[in-house]
Amino acid sequence: MKFRKLVNISAILLAASLTSATTIADDHDGKPKYGFAGLLSKKNRTELPKLFLASGKDLSTSPIELKSGGYYVLPIESDGSQELALDGPGFFRAIWVNEVVINDLEIRPFGMESMEFDDEGVIELKFVAIKPGSYHLKVPGSTSEGRRVSITIK
Repeated sequence: MKFRKLVNISAILLAASLTSATTIADDHDGKPKYGFAGLLSKKNRTELPKLFLASGKDLSTSPIELKSGGYYVLPIESDGSQELALDGPGFFRAIWVNEVVINDLEIRPFGMESMEFDDEGVIELKFVAIKPGSYHLKVPGSTSEGRRVSITIK
């Protein structure tokens, strides 16, 4: 079997296993509820420290370390003091984005390279770390190290 075909089949199987829904009984009323099983279940999710975007302020004080295959939630908040974006095409290509949540609205993108805040608010990026390496998210056009967060996937 050719390598490319094997990679395509593997990607399809991974996507199917990540998004499989299962019936879960609710403890309170016994009615069946639907949720994600396996990797995407809430018990397997790791909440990362919030990144905060504000005019003239540092993005984060410490680098972020992730484990390949881990499911993560990265909250990003802006105070609305200035239109600010986060850019990180290398990072976004190294992860599988399950959903982006903005004001309780869920978006399931095929891919992304950046995000921008025009006003105050919070975006939750829910993803699976895939490709090991060193990456970053940064405020475009900024040269300050404080306006950049280093992310390592091991």
